[in-house]
Formats: sequence, C-alpha cells, structure tokens
Amino acid sequence: QVQLVESGGGLVQAGGSLRLSCAASGVAFKSYTMGWFRQAPGKEREFVAAVSDRAGFTRYVDSVKGRFAISRNNAENTVSLQMSSLKPEDTAVYFCAATLASLFADYVPQFDYWGQGTQVTVSS
Repeated sequence: QVQLVESGGGLVQAGGSLRLSCAASGVAFKSYTMGWFRQAPGKEREFVAAVSDRAGFTRYVDSVKGRFAISRNNAENTVSLQMSSLKPEDTAVYFCAATLASLFADYVPQFDYWGQGTQVTVSS
C-alpha cells in the first residue's frame, strides 16, 4: 500500500519561511518523479514544483521560482519543499504526489499517488 504523508504546514507571517516534508512508503521511491501541488479555497489544484527520480532535476511554476526549493532524499524516501519569502497568495493546502511520468508532468491526472495535504496559511 502506497502512502505519502506530508508534514510541516502551519501559520506564518508574510515574508516568513516554512519547510514541508513528505514521507513515502510502499513505493519504489527512486523510480518516481515527486511533486508538490497546492489548492486554495475555491480554486483548482495547481502544480508547484517537481523533482526527477534519480538525477534530481527540478522544475517550478513561475510564481514560486526563486522562493521555493524542492529536494529529495532517496535514502530516506522523503521529498521536501523549502518555502521562503512567503506571500498571502501562497495560502493553500499543499499536497505531495508521485508519478512515473517525466519531470514535465504537471497535471493532476498524471500523478498516481497523493498525500492527504497539509495546510499553509500566510498572514499579511
């Protein structure tokens, strides 16, 4: 049984930082591209960042470039999202996801497994 469990969400002031983590089990972690998505109230779930399986290449949505950094630890089956210079518009539930597709996968249906999500709230 595949499980992705996120942690690290919370309430932070604008300009602050948070680090999200996702622990994977029941999956050949090294074979999967790992991604982070977010969903704000009343909006569709959107792609935030992804990291490729072994080489660790990364990709970001334009709105977080230079502020967020995704990384993975294949020895520990974890993927992290370091978020800095947070803005109120970053407020959302953040989801960890896994796909066997390439780094260029950024649509929800392309991802096979999902975590339950963790809330990030940025106050102004």
